[in-house]
Amino acid sequence: MRVIAASLIERLGCLAVCAGLALLPALAQASEEDPWQGYNRFMFRINDNVDTYTLKPLAKGYQAVTPQLLEDGVHNIFRNIGDVGNLANNVLQGKLHDAGVDSGRLIFNTTFGLLGFFDVASQMGLQRSDEDFGQTLGAWGLGSGPYVVLPLLGPSTVRDAIGKIPDSMLTVQSTIDHVPTRNVVHAVNAVDMRVSLLSAEKLISGDKYIFIRNAYLQNREFRVRDGEVEDDF
Repeated sequence: MRVIAASLIERLGCLAVCAGLALLPALAQASEEDPWQGYNRFMFRINDNVDTYTLKPLAKGYQAVTPQLLEDGVHNIFRNIGDVGNLANNVLQGKLHDAGVDSGRLIFNTTFGLLGFFDVASQMGLQRSDEDFGQTLGAWGLGSGPYVVLPLLGPSTVRDAIGKIPDSMLTVQSTIDHVPTRNVVHAVNAVDMRVSLLSAEKLISGDKYIFIRNAYLQNREFRVRDGEVEDDF
């Protein structure tokens, strides 16, 4: 486990330098949080249409036909894999206690939890972190840069968009060479993530674009600052 974590941290460290250099021009131009609103609204409408006619119906169908135990198990497996990224980013941010908790979660859920199907670590009091490389860059003092809506991936910022590159290297999909299998895992993961957002749609009111933008930016600030924010959304 230590060897794997060290290898992941080394890879992320190298990418951090490149990410920082790539971010500087965009961050220097960020005079307001949404200077690219024209493009962002255009891409938001495209993403929203794709979601309305594909992902959302798939998520509802998946939720309707999948037994709750299986649905929870699949969700837990992807969360268990995500703990690898949490561990790497907690180490990079110097949060050694949280990194230790992540290590414990990986060990107990992968073994006693049957590869993460059951989240036994949470029952043992080992609470899950939620870290990514965008947060790591923020913890290192790098500003978020302008808000940007990514094709298919949705709301982001310049910093978080760059952070998705090293994060993608810590997913199970990056280790699968068989293309059809990798595509199936990607699809199941996307549907599982969409299912988890179904209940949150009830909170949206007013201008959907503005609501989601503000909610995303507030949530990212909350995570980067570990809950220490100046304003509440």
